[in-house]
Amino acid sequence: MEIIPTILEKDLTLAENRFSQVKNLSSWVQIDVTDNVFVPGKSIELELFSKFGQTYSTLFDIHLMVKEPINWIKKCLFIDASRIYGQVEMMSDRELFVTEAKNSGLEVGLAFNIDTPIDNIPSECDLILLMGRPAGFGNYPLDERIYQRIVEAKKFGKKIALDGGVTPDNFQKLKDSGLDIIYLGQYFLNLINEKKDL
Repeated sequence: MEIIPTILEKDLTLAENRFSQVKNLSSWVQIDVTDNVFVPGKSIELELFSKFGQTYSTLFDIHLMVKEPINWIKKCLFIDASRIYGQVEMMSDRELFVTEAKNSGLEVGLAFNIDTPIDNIPSECDLILLMGRPAGFGNYPLDERIYQRIVEAKKFGKKIALDGGVTPDNFQKLKDSGLDIIYLGQYFLNLINEKKDL
């Protein structure tokens, strides 16, 4: 299982500080993007991350929590992203989103908020990202339904990832659930500082 740090910030300085903390600890960094439509609040402009990619050899993984994620693919390519997820609740055509991303040379996944049924997965989709709690800014506890949702998602034969709600109390159980990727915010640094076996 892979552990990947995340960056969700409204302020560029905070994003830069966060990136500097994690860039040497993981080959991947996930950038969370919001546009104040799917969830309240707007993250910093995705294009501002371009200088990070030019300076460091980090693989960018973009989580598009935005209206019509397909319209953001070019922005993801601009910052040399390698993988993108789009929230299914915000796209009008899942098949088209996946096809366009794949044709652009990207690894692509579909993201599902905690209340969204897991279905209609295009064959070319590489990953399924499950939100462990409501998407967006703020601290929310892990929704216990996530364990059954992991079981459901595995039936599609894709890599399964989880984002949100991970704490020291549930980390091991989630790790044992068969996830391929867990995305972590501040808890990523806590694990590193405690020298936990990731």
